[in-house]
Amino acid sequence: MNKRSSPQAGFTHRIAVPADEAEISALMDVAISELQKGFLSPEQIAVSRTIMGLDRRLIADGTYFLIHDIETGALAASGGWSRRATLYGGDHTASQRNDAQLRPGTDAARIRAMYTNPAFTRRGLGRMILSLCEEAARKEGFDRLEMGATLAGVPLYEACGYRLIEHTVGASVDGVDVPVLRMGKQIA
Repeated sequence: MNKRSSPQAGFTHRIAVPADEAEISALMDVAISELQKGFLSPEQIAVSRTIMGLDRRLIADGTYFLIHDIETGALAASGGWSRRATLYGGDHTASQRNDAQLRPGTDAARIRAMYTNPAFTRRGLGRMILSLCEEAARKEGFDRLEMGATLAGVPLYEACGYRLIEHTVGASVDGVDVPVLRMGKQIA
């Protein structure tokens, strides 16, 4: 099962496998519904579902981490990185997909699909996933990372050294826009 103990007491982490997809999707659903409140309107949260969600490519590439609570076994957080050009989006966002391979030392690897179960926020799990992703990308020769950040994620990413590159609109439906901030960080 490839479980590893975590530097974060009480949690383990491992790489996701296809059998985890239903559990990951459930985590994403509750995180989208709950953690964006206060950052997006209910209409924006509904529209954000058109661009957020499960990306099976990350699982197939072996670059998607899961963090489980040791005591309960619950999936507490997930997130990954990618050596592909897609900046954000799930399987269902075909317009955002770009499976082109990025070049270490030239291109920025991507931080992707960061989600935390609302019952496990403020415990350092987002930082833990970012650290795992940064180390894995560094080992493959990448010296920069970029992401398409939700407004709810920006405080964490800024605290971890990511800086704004540009403001974008990730989705727009019937006049309801969902902002996505392109952020980046040097890791070498």
